Amino acid sequence: MTGIPHQQRAEAAEPPTAEPSTAELVKRASEQISELVRDELRLGRLELREKGRRTGQGIGIFGASGLVALFGIGALVAAVILLLALVLPAWASALIVAGGLFVIAGVLALVGKMRVGSASPLKPEETMHSVQGDMTEIRERARR
Repeated sequence: MTGIPHQQRAEAAEPPTAEPSTAELVKRASEQISELVRDELRLGRLELREKGRRTGQGIGIFGASGLVALFGIGALVAAVILLLALVLPAWASALIVAGGLFVIAGVLALVGKMRVGSASPLKPEETMHSVQGDMTEIRERARR
């Protein structure tokens, strides 16, 4: 034995760890940014998929309610026609009711168009906000 304690010999055998070079740091930063962008894109896809799923379910339920309402409206239309037929010819009663229904349909179509136009766009808003925050953070750290 040489008289050097075991721990000192082990430390002497290992070369001291050097700080990473600038090129290595730039390479790591580039890899991390690429990974961050991929993760943000994946998050955006998941967010859009979830929004699409919820929208699809809502549309399906809305469609079912429309079908049930259609039967109810049909019964009401028949009742109104029969009521008007007590004072007018049946053909005139049916014509008046049909005209009223077309007016109501036009108003509903306009209201629906305005609602669809005012709805927020289907875009991954949370992910976009997160990416903007990430880019701001990257710029701030790059300046340091």
